[in-house]
Amino acid sequence: MCITPLNLPPAAIKCREHEHYTEVFDPLRRRWIKLTPEEWVRQNFVRYLIDHKGYVKGNIANEMEITLNGLSKRCDSVVYDRTGKPVMIIEYKAPEVPVTQKVFEQILRYNIRLQVPHLIVSNGLKHFYCRLNHDKSGWDFLPEVPDYTQL
Repeated sequence: MCITPLNLPPAAIKCREHEHYTEVFDPLRRRWIKLTPEEWVRQNFVRYLIDHKGYVKGNIANEMEITLNGLSKRCDSVVYDRTGKPVMIIEYKAPEVPVTQKVFEQILRYNIRLQVPHLIVSNGLKHFYCRLNHDKSGWDFLPEVPDYTQL
């Protein structure tokens, strides 16, 4: 029982039934994960990045732990450039969760620690892509996700 269609190209996602729930295979963490609506968005979005935007599987980390103001937090996904420097944070929400200002504030807090030039927020139905604009000291919203070579 894999979950609802999303506003992303179809992806080959491996699912299996566990004793009391469905699991999805995360190729980045190389293990089976309990399938939740948010995890469904994550797995489909990561496949989109790899299959359609040229992102390198080995340069994406899911559930990346960071310390922020002495508290342990987890970024949903972090993308690294070829030198290992973080260049993008991605925050996922379940399809029924609207993308609000509060969600952007969450990812901006994570960016206090990582200082990346690209942010993505997605609930699988709506996707928002931002790039740091040094001239304006702010963020520009982009019409689509940049290819990996553009990071």
